[in-house]
Amino acid sequence: MSNIAQPSNFPTTDQPSSPKCVRVCQNRTCKKQGAVKVLAAFAALPIPGVTVTASSCLGQCGNGPMVLVLPDMVWYSGVQPDEVSLLIENHLLGGQRVQQMLYYRFHPQKSN
Repeated sequence: MSNIAQPSNFPTTDQPSSPKCVRVCQNRTCKKQGAVKVLAAFAALPIPGVTVTASSCLGQCGNGPMVLVLPDMVWYSGVQPDEVSLLIENHLLGGQRVQQMLYYRFHPQKSN
């Protein structure tokens, strides 16, 4: 019976009951690192079924701008406005994490 449990990284793209939400930190440090432009880049490229919101501090100061994708619990750090389209295309539309943008503290790089 133990094989019924789904791992936490199980794709949720086929479950409309779990709409995606993108949170972009707008607190002081992330703001200084360009988070306002990152949020604007997401707003300029709306995705059906995905909510993009400004977030208060995500607790990872100094590694921003921080972007958190829910319900996937995928963290991206140092996101730049010109990388937003890549994140949208690969992760939000394609279901594939953008490896080079993943936040190393929560997503350690796997060695091949």
